Amino acid sequence: MDVIDLRDFYSQRLGIVARQLINRGIRARWPNAEGQRVLGLGYPTPYLGLFRDSCERCIAFMPAAQGVLKWPTGRPALATLIDEFSMPLPDAAVDRVLLVHALEMSDDPERLLREVWRVLSPSGRLIAIIPNRRGVWTRTDATPFGHGRPYSRAQITQL
Repeated sequence: MDVIDLRDFYSQRLGIVARQLINRGIRARWPNAEGQRVLGLGYPTPYLGLFRDSCERCIAFMPAAQGVLKWPTGRPALATLIDEFSMPLPDAAVDRVLLVHALEMSDDPERLLREVWRVLSPSGRLIAIIPNRRGVWTRTDATPFGHGRPYSRAQITQL
C-alpha cells in the first residue's frame, strides 16, 4: 500500500474508528511524552498528533517504497522520505519510536528492527502497531491491516 491508500483509509469511517482504538492503546502505554524525542516510522501520522505539541521533537519517517505525504498540513513539514534500513539519524537519537504499517510491509523486518534499535536511546521505548494473524482486521483487503505480513504473538515475540 502506498501513502495515498493509507491516507484514504484513515479519512473514512472505518479508519477513524481504527485510529481512535489504537490511539487509546498508545495513550495507555505512553501517557506522557513531554520532553521526549518521538519518531514515527511507516505511516504514523494518524497517531503522532498525540505527541506533536507536548514532546521536544516529533518527526515522521516514511519508507521510500511507500511514499511520503506532507505532515502536518498547514505547518512546517515534519515528515520525510527515507531508506528504512539507513535512517538519517545518529545512534541513540530518539526516546520513543512508533512503528505503524512498517514491520508487516518491510521486505526485511529483522534489519528494520536493527536500525530502529540503533536510533533508539538506551532507555527508549518502542510501540509497534502490527496486524495480528488471527485478528478480524487482517481478514479483509478493505483495511491496510489486511495487507503485508500479519504476525502471530509467537512470531512477533521471536522477531
